[in-house]
Amino acid sequence: MSPTIKVLLAEDQSMVREALAALLGLEPDIEVVAQVARGDEVLAAVRQHDVDVALLDIEMPGCTGIEAAAQVHKALPAVKLVVLTTFGRPGYLRTAMEAGADAFLVKDAPAAQLAAAVRKVLAGERVIDPTLAAAALAEGANPLTDREREVLRAAADGSTNAELATALHLSQGTVRNYLSTAIQKLAVRNRAEAVRIAREKGWL
Repeated sequence: MSPTIKVLLAEDQSMVREALAALLGLEPDIEVVAQVARGDEVLAAVRQHDVDVALLDIEMPGCTGIEAAAQVHKALPAVKLVVLTTFGRPGYLRTAMEAGADAFLVKDAPAAQLAAAVRKVLAGERVIDPTLAAAALAEGANPLTDREREVLRAAADGSTNAELATALHLSQGTVRNYLSTAIQKLAVRNRAEAVRIAREKGWL
């Protein structure tokens, strides 16, 4: 391994991305070799620049940082993945770890803490924000199945059951059953509330 740690930054807000790049660039052993603003550009950039560690924001166009993490983990398992979030949602932590993330930190962590996390994951350690870890344990597991999450995500734009059935290649009755079960599990009154609660908890 080269003495300099090659890092990719994936963050759609240019000011935040440039600030993070500048702060990490002050570290003698870290070099930001690539920056992208979209989740669907991450894997190609990681390959192109032979990246050691990818820092991934969650909310990005193209695909989320968690989805990008899963793509990189599958294609290039040696690359270490640090997920950064402004959202302290415990469900995101569980989903990120399942996607192969090595670290999960909030964006407003001090730069020194972020740099330390980069070094630690490269050494084979896992780094998790302790507050989020405690919240995730208290929250428990995501009660929704993959299919229920898929239907809820698709329903977020207000599509009718018929539209959802066509888009997801399911019958209207099946769509109705998935939505009904999700609404019951989340103890809410309708699909809009189910989407809101699931998003707040990081379960979608």
